[in-house]
Amino acid sequence: MIDSQTTEHYFDVLFTYVRLLVDIPKIDQHICREYFKPIVVKKDTLLEKEGTVHGYHNFIVKGYMRIFHHDQNDEEITTNINDGPRFFTSYNHFVHKSISNENLHCITDCELLRIKRDDVDITAKLGITQLDYSMKILQYHLEKNKQRTIDLTTLTAEERYLKFMRNSPSILKNVPLKYIASYLGMNPGSLSRIRAQIG
Repeated sequence: MIDSQTTEHYFDVLFTYVRLLVDIPKIDQHICREYFKPIVVKKDTLLEKEGTVHGYHNFIVKGYMRIFHHDQNDEEITTNINDGPRFFTSYNHFVHKSISNENLHCITDCELLRIKRDDVDITAKLGITQLDYSMKILQYHLEKNKQRTIDLTTLTAEERYLKFMRNSPSILKNVPLKYIASYLGMNPGSLSRIRAQIG
């Protein structure tokens, strides 16, 4: 059971993050408190699984998560890694309420605020800023995924790693290299060699 003081801290983190894009009025803060639920998830939990319709939008207050799917050889392919504070879900399937081929994996213990998919639609109608903010978040993630695709096709393995070093130092320190290697489109051996060459 999460106590009220901890819950309030979770929402403080959420509202601070939201304010990076839009101001969040009191009424919208109240709506968030009503519909978002705080949870603590243990390390290595699959929060959402492939072959299902993912039911929640997750806000990472603290911790590290990844999205992965299996390729034709049943190998795990990591397509997204994030740490808090950040919204995190399988966006394309979440928006369309379709069966996902992706898994949401808590790499570490994670502290989250979660909202049900149907409740996202309700809050968009009730709130002043929710719909606008949701569109901005979706656009951000679409652009990020597009940039990752471009990087995989235009940058060398070393360039991809150096960019990741600059942009995500915390993830680099706290996430196993096998997941980072997969995200960067290389095998762990190649990543180890690049790291050794860079020093």
